[in-house]
Amino acid sequence: MAGYEWVTLTTDYGLSDGFAAACHGVIARLAPGVRVIDVTHLVAPGDVARGAAVLAQTVPHLPPAVHVAVVDPGVGTARRGVAIMTPGGVLVGPDNGLLLWAADALGGPSGAVELTNPDWLASKVSHTFHGRDVFAPAAARIAAGADLAEAGPPVDPATLVRLPDPVVETGPGWLEAEVLTVDRFGNVQLAAPATALDGLGKALSVGGVRAVRGTTFADAPAGGLVVFGDSAGKVAVAVNGGRAAVVLAVTPGDLLRITG
Repeated sequence: MAGYEWVTLTTDYGLSDGFAAACHGVIARLAPGVRVIDVTHLVAPGDVARGAAVLAQTVPHLPPAVHVAVVDPGVGTARRGVAIMTPGGVLVGPDNGLLLWAADALGGPSGAVELTNPDWLASKVSHTFHGRDVFAPAAARIAAGADLAEAGPPVDPATLVRLPDPVVETGPGWLEAEVLTVDRFGNVQLAAPATALDGLGKALSVGGVRAVRGTTFADAPAGGLVVFGDSAGKVAVAVNGGRAAVVLAVTPGDLLRITG
């Protein structure tokens, strides 16, 4: 295996502890020539769906890499640790649904292994810190060119855990979709593709609140709602100078209806 010049990290570890730094350190010790990109360490604790969405929307813009993702409320349980091969890179992390949206974005899973070979892991594996002791060392070895088949037994990609498809429904003059993410600006991203707006007009109602259809935030008056196709190709709702999530009182997983 040729290896990779890059490893990326996506976690819910935060920045106030040394968890992310420990993962960096393991990679640096085992593969000192590999560079690391921090996608984010600020996924809300245990929010697997948010981590999956952030990773899937980011990996198409990154160089070929080993992508480590750890949002792992089931750490230490019987859930598998896996490495998934795709045409665009390798994904490493827990088999809890976190990885497959990104795998799809990278061309789809072409194979997978379970990370069970003790020679690939830390000499002592913590029950609660697999990011440091399982996923980071495995990723470093893959990036350094180790044969992935040595990491553990093959896994049928069809058995990998996949998150449920978010709700998206459309009809004449309306769409209803699940809130996929809320970003730090309070913008509300829906699971619907931006093309779902094609059948709607310019004057809209979002959850009963007046809105306009536009292409950027300033297309609405100050404090007004604007509906647009965002940089990830999803339907999104924002407030010009405010927080749409507050105005609409929604959180990820809620359903939002747009009519117009």
